Amino acid sequence: MSIEQNKAIVLRLLEEGFNANDPAVFDQLLAEDFVNHDPAQPTATDREGLKRYWATVCAAFPDGHTTAEDLIGEGEKVVKRSSWRGTHTGELQGIPPTGKQVTLDTVSTYRIADGKVREIWWGYDNLGLLRQLGVLPQPTPAAA
Repeated sequence: MSIEQNKAIVLRLLEEGFNANDPAVFDQLLAEDFVNHDPAQPTATDREGLKRYWATVCAAFPDGHTTAEDLIGEGEKVVKRSSWRGTHTGELQGIPPTGKQVTLDTVSTYRIADGKVREIWWGYDNLGLLRQLGVLPQPTPAAA
């Protein structure tokens, strides 16, 4: 597949899978042997685990939405730089709703082969998210 076709797969997964929270799209676009690399979510290592985890995110942030800022492709990989925003109105992994609106910048790398996403590597500031929710204190500036 071409780099442009691979980018189209990533965008479709973003818009129809993640943003619309449609599990059928995950089944269509993620390979059966899909591997999810997310150090913050060690139990979401495969397609079913990612779908379960994403359902909890959508329940906690029903208005959550990701905007792709950049897509860069080479060979069978596509890197997506994106911004995610949502309002915390449901429980998230034991954190009660705060009503706070949060933003999160992400960088993720997708490996695509034979028209299916085979792997995703995630990079995002989970610590910053917890600070925005008020679960962790804000850092104090160092004294000069």
